[in-house]
Amino acid sequence: EVYLKAYDTVKQAKQSIAEYLDFYNMIRPHSSLNKATPNEFYDQHLLKVMAA
Repeated sequence: EVYLKAYDTVKQAKQSIAEYLDFYNMIRPHSSLNKATPNEFYDQHLLKVMAA
């Protein structure tokens, strides 16, 4: 949506981009990450590193 919309203010554009990044990193599962979100994948990797 970000690239399809003309925003009235920079503040609106920044808010929309932040919302999309939250969706992309916290909600949207990624097939290349075995259906995990990037945040879930990072958390799982971090736990493995800390346990090593």
